[in-house]
Amino acid sequence: MTLHIDIYKYINIKENRYGTFKKVFPYILIGVGIGAVIHNWIPQEWISQVLGSDNPLGVVIATLIGIPMYADIFGTIPIAEALLFKGALLGSVLAFMMAVTTLSLPSMIMLSKAIKPKLLATAIVAALQVKSAKLRMIAALK
Repeated sequence: MTLHIDIYKYINIKENRYGTFKKVFPYILIGVGIGAVIHNWIPQEWISQVLGSDNPLGVVIATLIGIPMYADIFGTIPIAEALLFKGALLGSVLAFMMAVTTLSLPSMIMLSKAIKPKLLATAIVAALQVKSAKLRMIAALK
């Protein structure tokens, strides 16, 4: 029995891996940059005051901060780490990450070109309801 390796499949896999890396890497760099700014220049007291346990609107603020951003989940991880390190609550950090990846303004603009406004509004409401349910489950687990 001989092992047959199709060289063309190997080359295609290698090219796809490189293409994916090229697409994701800029978001990772931007996320690391924003995380570094949060880590080094934004005071811990400010983060914990705005996104910490003392502010009942922390989740809403985190969501509103995340909506205008456009990144994938890999770009939000360094930012989330910096926010957690500075005293933000886990629920606020998760709300930020979900807003960036599901409710971002650039994503909504692109979707509005592809689907009807009524369906887009339904998708936004559904995403907000799912986010709300997830955050309530996290709060219940504490």
